[in-house]
Amino acid sequence: MRAKILPTLLLGSWLPALSLAAMEVHGTSFTPDHILRVTVATIPSGCKTRTAVIVNGTSPGPAIHVLPGSTSWIRVYNDMDNQNLTMHWHGLTQRMAPFADGSPQASQWPIPPGRFFDYQIVTTLDDSGTYFYHSHVQMQAMSCAGSLIVDDCGGSSPYNYDDERILFFTDFFEESDQQMFNDLTAVPFRGSSESNGVLLNGIGVASGQIATKGPAGGNKGRFGSRLGSSSRAPAPLHARDVLFANKTDDQTATASGCSLPVIDVDPGKTYRFRFIGGTGLSFLSVAFEGHGNLTIVQVDGNEYNAPVTTGHLQIGPGQRFDVLLTSKTAAELKADGNKMTYFIQFETLDRPWPYRGYGVLRYSSDVEVPTAPANPIAATPKNPQDWLEYTFTPLNPGSNAAPTAAEVTRRVTILSELITNPRSGKVEYRLAGLSWNELSRSSPLLVDIYRHGQAAMPDFDAAMRNNGWDPKTLSFPAKIGEVLEIVIQNTGSLVNNNGLVETHPFHAHSQHYYDIGRGDGEYDAQANNAKMAALKYVPVRRDTTMLYRFADKVKPGAAAGWRAWRMRMDNPGVWMIHCHVLAHMMMGMQTIWTIGSAADIMKIPCNESQGYLTYGGNVYGTTTTSPSYYQYGNGTNQCVPTVYSSTSTNMTWRAL
Repeated sequence: MRAKILPTLLLGSWLPALSLAAMEVHGTSFTPDHILRVTVATIPSGCKTRTAVIVNGTSPGPAIHVLPGSTSWIRVYNDMDNQNLTMHWHGLTQRMAPFADGSPQASQWPIPPGRFFDYQIVTTLDDSGTYFYHSHVQMQAMSCAGSLIVDDCGGSSPYNYDDERILFFTDFFEESDQQMFNDLTAVPFRGSSESNGVLLNGIGVASGQIATKGPAGGNKGRFGSRLGSSSRAPAPLHARDVLFANKTDDQTATASGCSLPVIDVDPGKTYRFRFIGGTGLSFLSVAFEGHGNLTIVQVDGNEYNAPVTTGHLQIGPGQRFDVLLTSKTAAELKADGNKMTYFIQFETLDRPWPYRGYGVLRYSSDVEVPTAPANPIAATPKNPQDWLEYTFTPLNPGSNAAPTAAEVTRRVTILSELITNPRSGKVEYRLAGLSWNELSRSSPLLVDIYRHGQAAMPDFDAAMRNNGWDPKTLSFPAKIGEVLEIVIQNTGSLVNNNGLVETHPFHAHSQHYYDIGRGDGEYDAQANNAKMAALKYVPVRRDTTMLYRFADKVKPGAAAGWRAWRMRMDNPGVWMIHCHVLAHMMMGMQTIWTIGSAADIMKIPCNESQGYLTYGGNVYGTTTTSPSYYQYGNGTNQCVPTVYSSTSTNMTWRAL
């Protein structure tokens, strides 16, 4: 009984013990594919210490690898004493497991303290790419996060490379998660915290700290390595994990001392760098000293794009970019004075107090890690809103399903406003006039639909009269088969009529979209369609793109830039669209969408769904109680090995 912690999500005060004979049980003979244990601990961070929510002892947590076309079970333990927990699988379409999307009060009750939940992750053969997992409760995602990689199946990768690295960026804040949440929700408003540093794979130097030299040796710079495998033959690590249940997920190193983070490479190799924007606030520019050409081959997982070459990378919270980087040859290193280390520069954009940090690209682990350079290695981008817009097109246009303007059945314009609520006095964000966060509902909408059927569904006609959302359920409804054009319109702040403008990374759960661009001022569909036609631009699938600011200030309430998507509504369920800046989420910059009718959504039989419908129901296990679950799909993997030896690195995979 832990009623005292429930008010954080208005969750009720009792844990029922239901017994459903139709449910299958994950008993003592069941072994999950991966295990994540979430705790609160004081850890070294940014050359200081911080009390944080961490996964398996570190932040970020372990890198999980799964196969495309497969079913995986990931057991998530909430080992915290007084906090609820969920885990969201950012970028993956949880269409096969709607209660496992990890969005509290939209699709799932959170995991109570002392319990665990087995998340079923069902991938398709075209899901190969870079994703990540993170908590979706309050500010926990600041540190409770980790990489999620869907490997390519056999020869399905169109690009060749020698090895991989993961570059996972997070923010460092002086304030605790709870203090930040309290400040954001206080009356009067106490302000939103600024990042005090940026960490690369959990390591970095906070503002006001001075980097020291780091020792030679160690393997912390090879996070994400596939042990020398090529893109066409997954590494033995993954093969053993799948075939022999050796749960050795790749773990980041614990920070020690105050040296710069390291990415180790070997000369003359091509690497797939998987960049993950795990920051809770910071929009970053990333550049490499002496390595000018970065080739982007995939954005936000999903489909591969035609190669795009750039001199620097920009990555916002929630975004992912897969980049090919070719390291210097031994001869080039010799010609460069036998230089063995090059700096990686990352700096925040569009913030009032910018931060610039560094990492090290190191060619030999026998050399020390240098201190930070005296001067920047790259200039700050002057117009970040122009970076590679209308550029990412599909590598295989024949398999691309981007809707044309003629296919659009409805446009939904979402006006983004920052206001002071005249009734509560709180400073809040509103999207289309609605401010929504996880405290806005007493129970998840998906749960209510399973409990009450069509009676719990949003009123479509009422929503059409109310900026697209239903006043009863606070949800945006959409019909299966609709093709929506969603326009997110930025405006100048109305708080004290100051006209300030922010940059926002907008993310969609489950329903991937096709980004059709951005612009200053107010959206003009005709002009944007003409621009796309002139550029012959056909977009790739995305799940997180930037709503930019084009000026620091505009007239209060005035149009200040837009971002537009097209989306085929074909995944029934309750899903979210929200800004991925954690502070803005807590201030109401979130929406929930109900796709399809109740009959479309309610795919789990009534008896089998009961354990999901109550906080602490029997889908949540304990140390003494095994959870019951509903099996989505038949559990058959479509990507299987045809050749493997436990003592060899040779493996061939094929899709069934």
